[in-house]
Amino acid sequence: MFRCLIKRIPMGGVYLLVFCTSLSAAPKNDSWRVWLQNQIENHPQVVAAKEKMESSLSWANNQELPLYNPELETEYEREGDSNNFKIGITQTIDWWDKSSIRKKQASINRQTAHFEFKAILQRRTAETISALIEWDSAKQHAKLAKEQEDRLSALLKVITQRQEAGDLGQLDAELTYLELSQQLNETAETHVQFKIAEARVRELLPDWSVEMSQVPKSFWRFDANNSFSQSIDQIPNVAAARTAWESLRQEAEVAKLDAKNEPTFGLNAGQNGDDDVVGISFSMPLNIRNDFSAQVKAINQQVLSAESQFLAARRSQQFSIEAAQSTLNEYKKHYKRWQGLMKGRIESSAKLLEQQWRSSDVSTSEYLLSLQQRADGIVSGIELQKKYRKAYIDWLLNTGQVLTALKQAN
Repeated sequence: MFRCLIKRIPMGGVYLLVFCTSLSAAPKNDSWRVWLQNQIENHPQVVAAKEKMESSLSWANNQELPLYNPELETEYEREGDSNNFKIGITQTIDWWDKSSIRKKQASINRQTAHFEFKAILQRRTAETISALIEWDSAKQHAKLAKEQEDRLSALLKVITQRQEAGDLGQLDAELTYLELSQQLNETAETHVQFKIAEARVRELLPDWSVEMSQVPKSFWRFDANNSFSQSIDQIPNVAAARTAWESLRQEAEVAKLDAKNEPTFGLNAGQNGDDDVVGISFSMPLNIRNDFSAQVKAINQQVLSAESQFLAARRSQQFSIEAAQSTLNEYKKHYKRWQGLMKGRIESSAKLLEQQWRSSDVSTSEYLLSLQQRADGIVSGIELQKKYRKAYIDWLLNTGQVLTALKQAN
């Protein structure tokens, strides 16, 4: 259950804001964190991303294996009454040591695969927690709308009784009817938005339940100093762009060596008539019709493109961090200020308004207007909390610290 009110457009004066908190018990941090991680990692999109990473790791393992396999050669011919045959083995030599470069590239490709998967996992985690924030906000709106509807219904009942007793006129009842009719629409809209938000959460968290909906308070305290000291190059999406560029640089080195010829040696033995035969062979490709220079040029152009993509990703991330931190600072400042100003004033203001109306210190129209302004302030508070928390998630995502914050929530 939630204890507060809501409503519409501010109309001047001093507003009272409030956040409504669930009375259901929040799960222990460790169990919630493990549950959330399992839910995210078992989501089909994350599973697909993980399989893609495993595929990239398998390709990297292949790159570390020897470049050339030996080849078995056989030959048989019949010459008169003689059976002539040969059997041998040939081996192409990695003369220019391409394997060492391919091993470096394999190591870089492993890093790229891990960074790309980590970036996806961070985005999915941020998206999921944001969905929980939206759900919590929508739930508060829906609960508040229903409570406001109940309050107006109860008010209308009291007004009707006082009207029959001659204390109030018909205008008081008509004003309350109009306010209640508007509130019915508000209640319907907030409940629809709540169901939409819940459907989104269930899509992201197949085994979700209301008991696991509350994000532990310690999660929101990760940015105690609200500073970012980590190297931008270590943020997953920037790191992935950097290692992709480095991998192409190694690929360009391999392409240069591919343009060079490598020898193939062979050893064979057999029989020619009654004579034993032993021989050696040597072959070398001749780059006469194709010297592979166009291939080398193409790879080098891809390297330049990858470098530009890395620099662009790094620059974009820098400004995204600055924007996210400024946004977070602004919302955090006003959120903390609101907490200090509104502490302990919510219930007293509701009781005071009702007492003044019952004692006829304020008219029914003034009472309804005050209730509406009070409700508007509460809605503004709910929105401020949601925007602050989403700005916090955005800051964590842009600084690459979503999983770190989740891990350190205790």
